[in-house]
Amino acid sequence: MISQLVAIALLLAAAPASAQTPPSASELAAYTGLHAAAAKGDVETIARLAAPGSELNARDGNGRTPLHVATFQRQGAAAKRLIAAGADTARLDNQRYDAITIAAVADDEATLQALLDAGASAKLITSVYDGTALIAAAHLGHDGVVRRLIAAGAPLDHVNNLGWTALIEAVILGQGGPRHVATVKALVDAGADTRIADRGGKTPLAHARDRGYAPMVAILEAAPKR
Repeated sequence: MISQLVAIALLLAAAPASAQTPPSASELAAYTGLHAAAAKGDVETIARLAAPGSELNARDGNGRTPLHVATFQRQGAAAKRLIAAGADTARLDNQRYDAITIAAVADDEATLQALLDAGASAKLITSVYDGTALIAAAHLGHDGVVRRLIAAGAPLDHVNNLGWTALIEAVILGQGGPRHVATVKALVDAGADTRIADRGGKTPLAHARDRGYAPMVAILEAAPKR
């Protein structure tokens, strides 16, 4: 089991966002109605089309709603308008991603904040790994996104179906670089539980020591003991 998890870690580190499927050029060209308006950031057309009974949550061939499309295309104003009209922020596409996690993986702080300001939740369980937007952002070292999600009440200690928390992923799926270090610090400062170990019994501190990530080791050693 441990060797299998190591193999998964290597695969995830090599292709962290491969499970997400943004609209292709041909899909974008073929969109009509709210999907087309969302992709273009056409707020006026969204306002006109988003009447009672409209297909605000209609799905394309990959299960993307107009809100997903607006997020993939970094159209924060369109996303806010869709939510104001009643778009369901908890809908998942065929890869089980919500708009918040899509923005988190894209390191798109502006659209993420637009979604949060409009009422989207940072607490959803998403992806085939039963993770969260916070875990996805920590994995990628998107420290600014991590701080915004923490401020929005994202669950700090959620454990995904690989047995990993955001803190563990920040250590084992990066290269110990500055943004992953900043991510570890943000999580520790927010009160993430440094004692939660993976399925092999290794804590974030043990992983950081094994990898020689001295700045992470220092942060984790200085974390308050509960």
